[in-house]
Amino acid sequence: MKILLAVDGSAVGAAAVRRVAKLAKALKAPPELHVLQVVPRLSKAAEKEFGKAGPGRYYEAQYEATMAVVRPHLKRARLAFQERKAIGDVVPTLLDEAKAVKAEMIVIGSHGKGALKSLLLGSVTQKVVALSPVPVLVVH
Repeated sequence: MKILLAVDGSAVGAAAVRRVAKLAKALKAPPELHVLQVVPRLSKAAEKEFGKAGPGRYYEAQYEATMAVVRPHLKRARLAFQERKAIGDVVPTLLDEAKAVKAEMIVIGSHGKGALKSLLLGSVTQKVVALSPVPVLVVH
């Protein structure tokens, strides 16, 4: 099974890693695990402020900060995985990456910000669930 695990470095992301580890144990064969962190693209003004090389350093620092939290959990679970970094709008980028790796499932954490905020702002997790062509496991 090919699984795309979306991570963001939060406690919810760590819970998603633990859930994937449990799922992996239940499968007959180890999953092909792709761990993805989507770093939201900076605004044009912010990119300009950073200078020519600055945005690249910013994106890499954000990615490494997240993966520094996630890697130990994955290693403790003895899960083989491939890391993927993407830059862009989270939902379409995540769905594009799932398609690129031919994921059969997406695992994503939900921060549970509340019904009113989700209604007004939308939720990354809600949008992924609504738009994904493959099953989505939501971890709280």
